[in-house]
Amino acid sequence: MNETKPLVSVVIPNWNGMPYLPACLDALRAQVYPALEVIIADNASTDGSCAFIAGRYPEVRLVALAANLGFTGACNAGMRAALGDIVILLNNDTEVTPGWAAAVVEAFGAYPEAGIVASKMMLMKRRNIFHAAGDLYRVDGVPGNRGVWERDLGQYDAPAYVFGACGGAAAYRRAMLDEIGLLDDDFFYSCEDVDLSWRAQLAGWRCVYTPGAVLYHALGGSGGSVTASYHNGRNFIYVMVKNYPGPLFRKYWRKILRAQLRMAWEALKQIRGKEARATLRGQRAGLWGARRMWRKRGPIQRSRKVTIEYLESILTPVP
Repeated sequence: MNETKPLVSVVIPNWNGMPYLPACLDALRAQVYPALEVIIADNASTDGSCAFIAGRYPEVRLVALAANLGFTGACNAGMRAALGDIVILLNNDTEVTPGWAAAVVEAFGAYPEAGIVASKMMLMKRRNIFHAAGDLYRVDGVPGNRGVWERDLGQYDAPAYVFGACGGAAAYRRAMLDEIGLLDDDFFYSCEDVDLSWRAQLAGWRCVYTPGAVLYHALGGSGGSVTASYHNGRNFIYVMVKNYPGPLFRKYWRKILRAQLRMAWEALKQIRGKEARATLRGQRAGLWGARRMWRKRGPIQRSRKVTIEYLESILTPVP
């Protein structure tokens, strides 16, 4: 460990991700930032991932889980094992540039009010196309990736405050995690990063996007379309029930309802498709599980340290 620099812990959840690991871990070996630990939390892979990591990357700390605990379970296990003042979640299907970690640390130093730093995420095979320049959250309860599918024309070359960071490359200040907690295991997969960003914003922490922290994302190693459709359908509702402030809900409930009905209608029009059926099952599960999220809501809303006006200002408007 370099005593003059904060330790950065990079936590990589993995489930049968062997095809992606060499590129991901080789890129981390090439980081110019010296105080770095890499942790892989493995969700009981059956493809030889653990043996491969132990043999080829002995510097990596391996947290081998006995069962598949999902994205949230693996990330939380890795974060609990992490020693760093900065903890970064990184998908196994990514390739970071050599100055990535250094840029994240620099952003935390420049923005002491930031509990989250978002990276500049580009597509692996189309490296001039954005996957995310931070995350956004719309007033109708629909989250999204800022700049997704846009060609890089310099429009996101400046640092900016954003709603949150995509969990595929989200950097967190340890002090913030100690205050607001880790990922919510009830989410399992999808929107757990949105939930954490909401809790951070409510508690008075900000998220800053830094264009110097560049990485490439293959969009292939973290879950399938049916899995995503189900958990999106469910977890969009979970996030709102748990985090969306009452005054804003009373203002935007019609837009929220329209967004949910639109999702259901689009799924019904394609009802024979597996993804469509998964979305509808997810929405039903979200309504069924709303009571459990409601029980978590009270402490989060009571601990709010920012104004409703500020929260509204960081949300993305819709027609």
